[in-house]
Amino acid sequence: MSTAPPGEHPDSNPLDAAELAAELSTDEPTLTDGGEGWSEDMELAPIHPGDEPPRRDEDADRTGERLQKVLARAGVASRRVVEDMIDQGRISVNGEQVRVQGKRVDPHADRIEVDGSRIELSDDRVTYAMNKPFGVITAMSDDRGRDTIGDMLGDLAPGLVHVGRLDQDTEGLLLITNDGELAHRLAHPSYEVPKTYLAQVSGSVPRDLGRRLRNGVDLDDGPVKVDSFQVVDTHAGQSVVEIVLHEGRKHIVRRLLAHVGLPVSRLTRTSVGPIALQRMRTGTIRRLSRQEVGALKDLVGL
Repeated sequence: MSTAPPGEHPDSNPLDAAELAAELSTDEPTLTDGGEGWSEDMELAPIHPGDEPPRRDEDADRTGERLQKVLARAGVASRRVVEDMIDQGRISVNGEQVRVQGKRVDPHADRIEVDGSRIELSDDRVTYAMNKPFGVITAMSDDRGRDTIGDMLGDLAPGLVHVGRLDQDTEGLLLITNDGELAHRLAHPSYEVPKTYLAQVSGSVPRDLGRRLRNGVDLDDGPVKVDSFQVVDTHAGQSVVEIVLHEGRKHIVRRLLAHVGLPVSRLTRTSVGPIALQRMRTGTIRRLSRQEVGALKDLVGL
């Protein structure tokens, strides 16, 4: 009876070096090589959940900031409240409702809306509303020493420009911004931004005047139509009318009403698009909220 070396089964027949090399060089398929048909069988087999590659979080590789932090810094609400708003489905990014917490966004590129209203996130551009007083000219300076809106603005922010103009004897809402593209679009007639005025006129207002103005009348420099017209008050031979139009020609409201026999004694612009004077006192200035700037941008397609 032969004795096997320690650690070896008595019935084993160990290969010498030459036999081992020949065994390894055989063409028989091995587990490592797989063999023909092996991969096909595995493709048909169901994948074990433990073998499934982890799902890729689309936001994981994105640069940017968490949505909660961005909106909290913008003054929309605290981070905790923003999280509640996400859970309630009130926030969307680039037109898609946010359904998970911790989404990352680019404040300079992404379009963020809360309850359907766009939130302006840029920190370097500002827009103000001014209630321009009577007698102040719409200019940043004047070589004749007249009072200007530039005197009122001072060094409020660099690069400010006025959006359109109000006549020296017209008071009311004037928008001022350092966003050049926004200013251009708000002032350009092709964007048809509606503007609302209250005019005090002398004389009684004909009943059919609203219809006539909506149909359009011809002035010296071409026809003009109003978007809406209504009489607000009438007393002692004076009337207050509200007129909405998207024209921007010089003295357009005064010329239009004078053309129909209603000379204007006082004129105030009360709104530009979605921005209204509300309770602003004459001569005051306020910075528009991010929601208000977002609404203006929506209006002109920015």
